[in-house]
Amino acid sequence: MNLQEIQFYWARSLRSLKSAQALIELDCMEDSISRSYYAVLYSAKAALLVHDVSASSHTAARRLFGLHLIKTQKIEREWSDIFLNIYDARGIADYDSAYMAAQEDASEILESAARFVHRMRRYLESCGIVLPIPFPYNQYFSGEHNTQSKEEPK
Repeated sequence: MNLQEIQFYWARSLRSLKSAQALIELDCMEDSISRSYYAVLYSAKAALLVHDVSASSHTAARRLFGLHLIKTQKIEREWSDIFLNIYDARGIADYDSAYMAAQEDASEILESAARFVHRMRRYLESCGIVLPIPFPYNQYFSGEHNTQSKEEPK
């Protein structure tokens, strides 16, 4: 296990969350959706590295996440669904030139991404990984922004 690489991906994941939030505030919804996806991707890559598994593509990351973390029941299946949904949203946001995301959509995707990253943090810490950068709790990442109650799966 390469602790330095895990911490690198963790830091990138948190920076992507912060960027996604800032992009919403700048009314750049499609870019926010893309950054939310990268937060998910980087945190998933960090979790895979605990098992010395490295993904070199988006498709490989999703496949390996399912194989090494979901099928082994280290992470609940719901998180694989969230990974896929945010991946799909990012594909539309990045490649559909006619797509105009609403702020509500970008905010919901950011909230899902933050929940995913938070779950990966809990997983990494349960594996004994020390994360040098704390999780950024704020209106998007604490659940206060939600209009409906969304409990985080354990």
